[in-house]
Formats: sequence, C-alpha cells, structure tokens
Amino acid sequence: MDLNNMLAQLECANETDIENLLQQYNRENSHTFAFDVKEEALRSNLCQSVLSVLGRQVRPNCQKTCLETLRILSRDKRVLAPVATREGMLTLRGMARLHAEKDGDDNQRDSQDTTETEEEERVVVEALKCLCNVVYNSPEAQQVSVDVHLAQGLCASLSTARTKHHEVGLFTLRLLFLLSALRPDVRQVLRRECLAVRLLTEVLEHTLDVHWVGPYEAAFPAPQAVPLPAEANERAMEALKAMFNLTLSDAGGQEDDHQFKLIAAILRHLLMLRTETEEKTEEAHSHAVNLLNNLPVSCLDVLIDVPVQGGLEKYGGKNVDAIQVLIDFMEKRIDKGSNYKEGLTPVLSLLTEGSRHHREIRRYIKAQVLPPLKDVKIRPEVGTTIRNKLVRLMTHVDMGVKQTAAEFLFVLCKESVDNLLKYTGYGNAAGLLVARGLLAGGRGETEYSEDEDSDTEEYKSAKPFINPITGHVEEPMPNPIEEMTDEQKEYEAEKLANMFDKLSRQNVIRPMGVRPDGTLAPLEETLCDPSKEDSESDSD
Repeated sequence: MDLNNMLAQLECANETDIENLLQQYNRENSHTFAFDVKEEALRSNLCQSVLSVLGRQVRPNCQKTCLETLRILSRDKRVLAPVATREGMLTLRGMARLHAEKDGDDNQRDSQDTTETEEEERVVVEALKCLCNVVYNSPEAQQVSVDVHLAQGLCASLSTARTKHHEVGLFTLRLLFLLSALRPDVRQVLRRECLAVRLLTEVLEHTLDVHWVGPYEAAFPAPQAVPLPAEANERAMEALKAMFNLTLSDAGGQEDDHQFKLIAAILRHLLMLRTETEEKTEEAHSHAVNLLNNLPVSCLDVLIDVPVQGGLEKYGGKNVDAIQVLIDFMEKRIDKGSNYKEGLTPVLSLLTEGSRHHREIRRYIKAQVLPPLKDVKIRPEVGTTIRNKLVRLMTHVDMGVKQTAAEFLFVLCKESVDNLLKYTGYGNAAGLLVARGLLAGGRGETEYSEDEDSDTEEYKSAKPFINPITGHVEEPMPNPIEEMTDEQKEYEAEKLANMFDKLSRQNVIRPMGVRPDGTLAPLEETLCDPSKEDSESDSD
C-alpha cells in the first residue's frame, strides 16, 4: 500500500473508510518486522494520524483497528516520536484502562467500571500490546510512563485482574515486567507506594490455585490432578519475572519475613506442579529458581518444613521432595551442555546457599550427589553420575561456571579440603583451593556439624593406593629409569635441573611454594622461615 496515498485519504475519510484503510494496511504488514528506512517519515506521520483518530469518539471496532496499526508501527523504534509524548502515552493508557488513584475522581470511576463488552476488552488488550512495544523500544516513552504514573495504573488494574480476560491480565503483567526491568527507579515506587510484591504474591496465589493447609504450606497437588493450564502458566511466568525485578534489592520495600516466606511456599508449590509440556515445566522451574535466589536464605527452610505432608525421619522429619526436584532440574541443565552461565549457575548457587545454611538440605543433597565412594578405580570426572558431571565442570573454560560448581561441591563436603579431594582429586580442585587460599588444607569459616564417618570399606582399603592428583587408583606404570645405569640417571637429572634453571632465569616459569596460610608465593619467600612453617604444620 502506498503510504502517501493512504495518508491523504485518512485526512478526509469518515470512520468506516478509516477502518477499511487501516485494516488493509494491517493485513499487508501483520508479519512485517523490518521496515523500509526511506519511509520512516511517512510511518511517523501515520502514527500521528492514528493517534488523532483515537482521540475522537469512535466505535470500539475502529479503536481496535487503529491500535493494531499502531502495534505494527511500534515495532520500529525510529518512528515512535509521536507516541512517546505525554499526550500519546495518556491516549494509550486510557485505551488500556490503566487509571491510578492519583488521576482524579473521573478516572477512578472509569477504573471501577468493570462491565466491558468483548469488543471493549479487545481494545484494552491491543492497547496493552502497544504499550509493551512502545515502552520496550523507546527510552523517551519509558520516562513519560513514569510521569503519567503508568506503574500505579498497572497495579490498580492487577488488583481487579481476577475478573478480567486472560490476555488483559497477561499483558498487564508483561508491561509491569518491562517497566520494572528498564527503569530501576520504578522498582522503588512499585515496592514502597504500590506494595507490588504483595500484590504479585496474591496474583501467583490465585493463578496457581494455592490452598493452604498450614503456615507456609500449600496442599500437595493430587497425583490425578490435571496439569497447570497453559494460560495460567503464562500469567504465572510473567508474574515471576516481574517479582524477580522487584526483589533484586532489599532496599526500600515494606516486605517482612512473613511475606518472603509466603513467596517461598508458593514457589515450592510451583516446583511440585506439572504443566502441559515438559518444556513449560522446566521454564517454570527456572523462574522459580531465579526468584528463590533473591529471597533471604533464612526463608529456604520453607522448602523442607512442611509438617502436614510429612518427611523422612533420617532428615529430621523434613520433606525433601522440592529439593529433589531442584537436583533433577540441575542435572537436566548440565545434560543440555550449553548456556551454563544463565541456565545452570542459578540453581547451583541456590543449592549451595541452601546447603550452607540448612543442615538437612546439605545432608540430603550430599547423599544424592556425593554418595559414599566404592569404586575408586575410575577417575572422578569419568562417568554419568551427578558427581562425575559436576567434577567435569570444575575444569570448565567459563570461570564463573567452574567456580560455582567447585563451591557447591566444597560446601557439600562441609568446606573440608580433605573431603573435597577425596571426591574430586587434587587436579580438579586446584583452582578452587588457589582462589580460596586453601592449598595448605583446612576449611572455610562456616560452622558445620561434626563429621560423620561415611567411608565405605572399599574406600578404606583402597585409600593408600589412590593417586591424590587424579583421585583414583591407577594401574602400575612401568618405571622409566629401571633399565638405566647410575651414570645415565645422573645425566638425565642434571639435564632436567639445567632446563628448569634456564626457564627460571628467563622468567618463563617461576618456582612457587605454599605459605602456611595456604596461599601461593615465590619459592624463596616460603623457604625463608622453615621452622615457623614446621611448627604451624605440627599444630595442625
């Protein structure tokens, strides 16, 4: 369609003709995402014309068509100047029925009027979609959104979302997520003035159909229960993403320990739910893990403290079903073999902090991940068990992934170097030990319960023959100097010493030693006071 001709017709067309013209444009461009640069000015003018039509008293069908056109145009961030104004944003906000209490009595009455026809609901949905595009693509529109109190209007709409159309609730949550992601200053407004964390908690509670059977304990889904419907799952994901943004920092909110524990209980319920597809279930678990990482670590006891449903006596009567779901989720992410930084490190961090601060969580995870050793003839990184997979990650090329996996195993071993080396071997653990200054042994500063003797008879009998570097019993290797004469041995020793001396003098290598505190230092520094080092080693 020729835009020049279209704009000329729009100037003098009646409502029906306007609707027909825009419908034709929408059909032709419904799948267009890359626009002709030469027509930027014309598309900007079309935005202005559509806004002018929306400012009149036109029928809902015409409003919907105009908003569909504006949604298509808003995919191009270069033509949004007419929309990213106070007048343009107020027009879209009015179409989306996002009126905050600060807007005055007339708007309050409009927001309280919930009787909408199906056509009017479609107008609201299209307006919300437009706002999502405009806010995402235009920094100017983001600032205007703050000025016109869009965040407060979103929260006012969410408070009545239970009675609204699915897409109205979905795109209201999506717009709230976008605004809180792109404008950090809005997060404080949402937490302080709008109590948005509490509001989103109620949205999740309603969407996931939570029924409480005890303090912070939701009823367990029945085995024959139908999976979470796709629409409910979509709304829950948007609510979780928005809440993640709002809980990134503790500063400025009015939430208390009760509120965070309530969120943790809802997330536990979500972990135990099934959705219509395995892929959607994994996505839900991913968002739950991300949000759990934002909560105070003291709230994680809610994941296992579910008395009505009961637990295992060997873990203090705690219910560890949710922890097993997290372990399974972690293993799936490892098996994917890609995107470890975003997909795997959050769940590793969550399980690490949970294990560090909650004894029953650590005991259960260790039993699953690091069971007592029996077969010590295979290298720790070889095999298909969770332990093998995690040990392989300890030498991953990504420093963040490597450190997170090593820290997780270290905490499971109660931050004991000897225990860690038993399960991983010195070679795999060297990076962590250097970073933590633990090359001399010892353990971290966190206090753990007394060590329990979990060594199997097979491990005890094989322990003297285990290579501490590789962490397994190696097959005897032939002695390379067995056939040499004494003169040949002396010659090879001198040759090796000369090679090391040459490399050292050329600063290619630098001999290092370990200080008493476990950190690396030049060899001459570590040898300067051997008596002190010996006395400290003895005291150990």
